Amino acid sequence: MCNQHSPSATEHFNKLIQFRQAAYALLGNACDAQFELTDAVIQMRHIQSFVELSCAPAFRRKWSSVYEAMQDGRPDREGLLHLYLTTWSGSERPVFVGDHTAWPRLSANTLADRSYQYQSTRIPGRMPVTIGHGYSTIAIVPEDCPGWVLPVLHERVTGQKSILKAAEQLRQVCKHMNVRPISVWDSGYSNAAFLLATQDIQADKLIRLRTNLCLEGSTKPRRSMRGAAPKHGIKFKFKDPNTWWEPDQVLEENDPKFGRLKIRIWKGLRFSKALDCRMVVAQVEHLEGAGSRRKPKIIWFAWVGEDPPECWWKLYAQRYRIEHWYRFAKGRLHWSLPRFSTSQQSQCWSDLMPFITWELWLARAWVADQPLPWQKPKTNLSPGRVCQGMQNILAVIGTPSRVCKSRGIPSGWPAGRLRTKRERFQVVRSERWVAIRAQQKAQKDGQKAKRGRPKKPSSSAPA
Repeated sequence: MCNQHSPSATEHFNKLIQFRQAAYALLGNACDAQFELTDAVIQMRHIQSFVELSCAPAFRRKWSSVYEAMQDGRPDREGLLHLYLTTWSGSERPVFVGDHTAWPRLSANTLADRSYQYQSTRIPGRMPVTIGHGYSTIAIVPEDCPGWVLPVLHERVTGQKSILKAAEQLRQVCKHMNVRPISVWDSGYSNAAFLLATQDIQADKLIRLRTNLCLEGSTKPRRSMRGAAPKHGIKFKFKDPNTWWEPDQVLEENDPKFGRLKIRIWKGLRFSKALDCRMVVAQVEHLEGAGSRRKPKIIWFAWVGEDPPECWWKLYAQRYRIEHWYRFAKGRLHWSLPRFSTSQQSQCWSDLMPFITWELWLARAWVADQPLPWQKPKTNLSPGRVCQGMQNILAVIGTPSRVCKSRGIPSGWPAGRLRTKRERFQVVRSERWVAIRAQQKAQKDGQKAKRGRPKKPSSSAPA
């Protein structure tokens, strides 16, 4: 630990202690075991199973308390959100990023609400799909701190509708904001459903658009007085330059990171299913780009909300930080390691991930870098490097959790009580898949016979 006797360090430690005490009061039932679990995660770099966290020096309870804490714990998510936003002291207009990821649970047949989730893969030809729970996250992006992102909500998606969950989280965050924030979203949210769900939220949205979209311009003029007035406009297809009209603004700049760029901006475009949600669309072309999948030559962005700031499309580069946080949470914070039997336990464990990240953020300036023998020293520490040197600070500031009291020897399972098997659940399918499957099963007369060898008639069938 560096500068531990300076007045600024003492003030910073007091802020960290106050933050930990405030979060401890919001953890609800089993708050002592939950809080000690967060310190155990920081201390234990490599574990093979979730129960090994009970071997950490910070965890002063028996190993069974690890699972009991997740079973009994119900953190106050709304209170923690308010704590995170009041602790934040960054720019006047914060930038939020939103995304969703998967917690794979392929073999958990007794876990309810499992569904098919997107998961990237490096194997060519393999479908990027897994079975498990989806989690939606919305986080603050700190300025001038590469590699850091501060999640404020990290919740499970129910019903395979990550778009509606993201809209609900954005609305929940904006209730605690006094200014109009900027939110950045990936191309998975570039649809009319997301714009309609967030239309009444006081937040500007920067969305990356898919390259195969077809938008509309201004409403077509009325040619005759008969019939209803036209609602839709002229088609604007991204893949067909013949449908583009003259842009409202054309810019060229030489970016130090991306090279020469040409930006074309069109105003007033919209989705055909969201006619009231008008967008400012920008096409960013890399004049010297390779045109590969990783570095596309042409990228489309949309701004929805009030007047955009200058060079607003550059804010999208900050969205990639949440991908690094997902990797950090799954690898270093052991988020997806446990194999809980209920979704409530999984959500309780997921609520602790933002708290640990904020704790590391508040301690980053006073953690002495302790690189491993093969690591180079750093000045601006990443979340993983802060974890390596956080143990000294935890030893100084202590813990607000209470010492465990022994309750004696448990009576165990009552004699004569039957044990029942756990209920098994089917994988949740989308409504479209269910409708298509129902059509396939509905056999009609005169339909073509199925391919393959016909089944042999059973011996009990009448001749």
